[in-house]
Amino acid sequence: MAQTEQIKQIAVVRIRGTVSALREARETLTLLRLDHTNHAVLIDDRPSYKGMLQKVNSYVTWGEVTKETVTAMLEKRARLMGNKKLTTEYLEKLGLKTFEDLADAIMTGKVEHGKLPFMTPLFKLHPPSKGFKGNVKKSFKAGGEAGYRGEAINDLVKRMI
Repeated sequence: MAQTEQIKQIAVVRIRGTVSALREARETLTLLRLDHTNHAVLIDDRPSYKGMLQKVNSYVTWGEVTKETVTAMLEKRARLMGNKKLTTEYLEKLGLKTFEDLADAIMTGKVEHGKLPFMTPLFKLHPPSKGFKGNVKKSFKAGGEAGYRGEAINDLVKRMI
């Protein structure tokens, strides 16, 4: 990928369970590492990921995140193996000084969050404060919560941190 292209980071949050879901949707959620509700992952905007999101769009919500949201997620919700909090000592081992530096590296595509050593590839979030605004079974465009929501994902993730 050329250096001039801006890589968009997408936050994907699982909002529904899969009791009566199709097997294909359950397998895709497993591939995205979204095994439980209120879990989130950071992915980039590859066509393969976009196809996966279309398969599970009624079980997840996603959109482009800002650097501030990624920084807040890393500070408060990122975990190392053994469920230990992400520390500045670990960041120094990676050659970074602050959480903002790691967020910047993730946003520019230098580091892929899911492939960092000894770090869990997902974020375990709380249910959103004051609840979901709409029905989780309807799409975001139809007044619900599921599917693509663009920049509005930042508000939801901040309420879930």
